[in-house]
Amino acid sequence: MTTTTFEKPAEQHTFEADVSRLLYMMVHSVYSDKDVFLRELISNAADACEKLRYEAIASPQLLPDDSPARILVSLSEEQNRLTVEDNGIGMSRVELIDALGTIARSGTRAFMERIEAAKASEGAELIGQFGVGFYSSFMVAERVDVVSRKAGTEEAWLWSSDGKGSYSIAEADLDQAPARGTRVILHLMDDARTYASKWTVERIIREQSGHVPVPIQISDKADAEPTSVTDGKALWTKSRNDITAEEYTDFYRGISGQYDDPALNVHFRAEGRHEYTALAFVPGSQPFDLFDPDRKGRMKLYVKRVFITDEAELLPRYLRFVRGIIDTADLPLNISREMIQESPILAAIRKGVTSRILSAMEKLAETDSEAFLKIWEAFGTVLKEGLYDDSERRAQLLSLSRFRTTASGDGYRSLADYARDIRDGQTAIYYLTGSNLAQIKDSPQIEGYRARGIEVLLLTDPVDSFWVQNAPDFEGKAFKSVTQGFADLDQIATADGKAPEKNADASAEVVAFIGFAKETLADEISDVRVSDRLTESASCLVASEHGLDRQLEKLLQGAGRLQTAEKPVLEINAEHFLVKAIAALDDDGFRKDSAWLLLDEARILDGDKPSNPRDFAGRLSRLFQRALPKSGE
Repeated sequence: MTTTTFEKPAEQHTFEADVSRLLYMMVHSVYSDKDVFLRELISNAADACEKLRYEAIASPQLLPDDSPARILVSLSEEQNRLTVEDNGIGMSRVELIDALGTIARSGTRAFMERIEAAKASEGAELIGQFGVGFYSSFMVAERVDVVSRKAGTEEAWLWSSDGKGSYSIAEADLDQAPARGTRVILHLMDDARTYASKWTVERIIREQSGHVPVPIQISDKADAEPTSVTDGKALWTKSRNDITAEEYTDFYRGISGQYDDPALNVHFRAEGRHEYTALAFVPGSQPFDLFDPDRKGRMKLYVKRVFITDEAELLPRYLRFVRGIIDTADLPLNISREMIQESPILAAIRKGVTSRILSAMEKLAETDSEAFLKIWEAFGTVLKEGLYDDSERRAQLLSLSRFRTTASGDGYRSLADYARDIRDGQTAIYYLTGSNLAQIKDSPQIEGYRARGIEVLLLTDPVDSFWVQNAPDFEGKAFKSVTQGFADLDQIATADGKAPEKNADASAEVVAFIGFAKETLADEISDVRVSDRLTESASCLVASEHGLDRQLEKLLQGAGRLQTAEKPVLEINAEHFLVKAIAALDDDGFRKDSAWLLLDEARILDGDKPSNPRDFAGRLSRLFQRALPKSGE
């Protein structure tokens, strides 16, 4: 059995702050499934073996004996110890510090916040939501030693820590170090003794790492021949008919770093001009870094079963939540990163895999709408990014998209549902954008549409304001914002069959007040006009016919991409009792205050503030003074 007795001086280091915080949360939290640590260590060992295979293509001296890759799990119940050893690429001193003393991957802060949120809301159910990697070892070990020798070098190094804030690193005795690769030694806690049991460990390996593409052996006696647990045959090379749902789930968990069940898997072999195998999974829940701006895809590229990279953009960004592998024989094994980015073969593969994934989602939407809606609720916001930047597949993505609408209640509607129920005389698909669903449901701009039984899409994701500008139409109907231009409701009867009233029906007093308001508000408003979209509210704001949608304008201003906003149009409900009463006044001072209050009311209904809170308060005070009886009366 391996030992870790080293006499060479050790350097002491302190963990990076984020690592210390993560370790603290792991050690002081109660987890429902600590078994995950072994899967993480085996996954790291397999990656090291795959990396060596790739590096040896260009540098054969790294594999002078051409020995096969293998992972050995050694156990000692007497010493309460578990060891995971690989003969992969290994690590140098600097690499040990970089890999085990810091968390290099972007999104660390989001990772921490999600763990803390889950801990607060769900107690023990933390493991299974996050890929915790090497640091999961400290859930079961009171000390972890890592002995590593980088392939092609003569030095070996020992990294050691108790997970309490610091670690040491020292040169290792070559007689006690692997010939190459890494040995991770876990000195188990007293309450984790079961992980030194062969039966327990073998069960975990078969359940969670059964399809790692490197053979795994296990040994529980120093002089005994190790026994084989898995053969290292890649799952994706098997026929779909020979793979169980449990095996797919096991493989998904191994490559994704998550512990949920996949919502959808897509497994196929393409033949013809380009030959490749793809195995892709749509996760059952959102990865913690889904909205990290630096996040890239998580598809792994293999060439003839040799792992090449997990940084190639093998899918468009709007499918960045998909996990899996692509294995092809059409690329050279020594392909460089630059060649990957420019390869027409990979471009063709990317196109083919993207189409198959979207088609699989379409099929799921048709055969199991409830399962598809779970995918949409988790990833719809990201999929809609494709509506903006993937013109080639826009029609397919539009058919997949699901929306909250004025007719959907608490559910979702597709555009096909919308088109089926479109009203006679309706020339567009109407939408309203905003940041809060409850707020936009009550927006005054949709009152006239609701009165006529016209369905309005309620769009609350930031990307919605952008893709509707790029999507030309759906089944011949253009997308039109209810806050932009004229309402186009003149030709559509109300829901009870009555013909709509025309703008010209406004009384002479109201027409005169509109002219007065236009002059009074000229510095803030481009126009004041009678509205046919209002049925309950007195006023609302809309953009001009050729201006930007109101929500898009706000987003661009907030991002600093629009310096000056266009003046909006103030629409007045000519039939509203308040408007009629104001129009009948002969007090120009009060009429002026009333015009400003109608504008500020429209701003508030839009989720904005009055342009000048002090002036707004003064006008409101004068209104109260006029309405309330004077003292002594």
